Amino acid sequence: MFRLFENLVDPFLPREPSVPPSDLLRYLRAQIRPYRRWLPWMGAAGFLKAAVECGLIFYGGRLIDLMAAEGPADFWAAHAVEVTVVALLVLLVRPLVIGLNHLFLDQTLSSNIQEQVRWQSHRHLLGQAPAYFQNDFSGRLTNRVMQMGKAVEEMFYSGFEAIWFALVYVVSATLILSEIDLRLGLPLAAWLVLYILYVRRMVVRITEASETWSDARSDVTGRVVDAYSNIETVKLFSHGESEAQYALSGMRRVRERAQRFRRLMTELGLGMNALNGLMILGVVGPAVWLWTQGTATLGQVSAACALTIRLNGMTGWIMWVATRLFENAGIVREGLRSVSVPHTVTDRARAPALRVASGAISFENLHHRYGKARGGLEHVDLKVPGGQRVGLVGRSGAGKSTLVNLLLRFRDPEGGCIRIDGQRVDEVTQESLRRNIGVVTQDPSLLNRSIRDNLLYGRPEATEAEMIAAAKRAEAHDFILGLRDVKGRTGYDTVVGERGVTLSGGQRQRIAIARVILKGAPILVLDEATSALDSEVEAAILETLYEVMEGKTVIAIAHRLSTIARMNRIVVLDEGRVVEDGPHGELLAKGGLYARLWERQSGGFIADGAATETA
Repeated sequence: MFRLFENLVDPFLPREPSVPPSDLLRYLRAQIRPYRRWLPWMGAAGFLKAAVECGLIFYGGRLIDLMAAEGPADFWAAHAVEVTVVALLVLLVRPLVIGLNHLFLDQTLSSNIQEQVRWQSHRHLLGQAPAYFQNDFSGRLTNRVMQMGKAVEEMFYSGFEAIWFALVYVVSATLILSEIDLRLGLPLAAWLVLYILYVRRMVVRITEASETWSDARSDVTGRVVDAYSNIETVKLFSHGESEAQYALSGMRRVRERAQRFRRLMTELGLGMNALNGLMILGVVGPAVWLWTQGTATLGQVSAACALTIRLNGMTGWIMWVATRLFENAGIVREGLRSVSVPHTVTDRARAPALRVASGAISFENLHHRYGKARGGLEHVDLKVPGGQRVGLVGRSGAGKSTLVNLLLRFRDPEGGCIRIDGQRVDEVTQESLRRNIGVVTQDPSLLNRSIRDNLLYGRPEATEAEMIAAAKRAEAHDFILGLRDVKGRTGYDTVVGERGVTLSGGQRQRIAIARVILKGAPILVLDEATSALDSEVEAAILETLYEVMEGKTVIAIAHRLSTIARMNRIVVLDEGRVVEDGPHGELLAKGGLYARLWERQSGGFIADGAATETA
């Protein structure tokens, strides 16, 4: 029974990727759309539940009148069948109606929509370019994604379980009282209008207050996660107290915004209770007066009293629900600031996959300055034939990383284009482009998973033997076998911690190299790939890398020039332009920038003094 209702909607059903709406109502409509087939059933179940509850109170008044009219002696003889039928309805029909209502709300709606929101938000954020994540706290983004799922679920659940229920109850109560006497129904109808107008006036203020409160909470989460993620740096620079104060300033802001929100909710509560007092006096007072005039029975007065007192109690519950509803509306609006952001790098409609034959790369009149007047690349023309190994050299800010980022399409160039085997990289799918490029960076980041999972990230379908062979080629197998984590997992099952924090820099680098070896992509990008290794291990790894490079197109960035001296050619960048291009020996003979960098090396690195040189 439960699984039947839980599986009426698949929250993870693949859908066409699109930017989530930034408007709150449009976003909520988009999230409820998969449930549209079942919304009438949810509404009908809620309607019946409220109508039954209201009907019970009405029948309670009728029962009092029947008892008073017949007396104890004749009551059962005259009304036994009616009372029995009502009793059966209470015992059988009422639980079924309430049960059906909860099956739809708890199993069909609540058990699915929360994860649906999180899945769609997470999937959309994964499509953002790396620059998007560099401009925000990862903790804040995570907090927004997780909070939004819960907030949307609570909004829809409370909308059906509380708001819809209360509305049906009030309308039913108004109709019942109007049936008794129009003068009883009119005060309740007037109260409902005043109630809606008052709440509507408060909604905007409360939602805005909730949004700013949620934003402050997300900011604090980001600050705390940032400190925990960089705890080693915090300790090394003795900044524990300053980090505590940094978090404290954010927490003070949370407190101030929470207090503003609570003030508004207290104001809402006071206003609602004043309106409730008017409702009770406006309904019960006339009911008693009608009884004194002989136009209303004692049972009808009792029903009027019970309906209004029940509604008075219900408004307290509704006020709590409204508090959560407004708070959640603010949370969703705050979350949409991160989630409802278009991707800056997108695939064209029906873009084909990249087909790599030789792996030839062509940078054509490439221009990219990040929208600034200086920096980046200035009209670079560079051709790398398939299978050629190219070293990329230049001082900091020369444009080396920009060139690689554009090749990987982490950004789109402001001018010019890049082709691989004649295909523009912006006209093929990003997935196929990056699938054909293996990258080892200076500071490789590992997932907080096992060594095996991190290695197989390069090629998930690889066998155990292929994985181990790649680890051995990267000089990683022996140290992996000696690993053990806090839960006693060893070897390739060892979990490495966030960003691989339990491993040394050299160990992380070797695992990253093994992962790229396992990937086996036809194009290889090395960005200071051996910088974290000691000289002995580096020498062994370099020999392995040169073996891996055979038959591949390679672009290797290096400050340690000795690591790229054996490349087919070396391209020297300076201030975003190609200033020298040729084999190592030829460039040394020219006596240009490369020769000066080589001469100024200390221990194989470009010396600081070189940074003051000009081409």
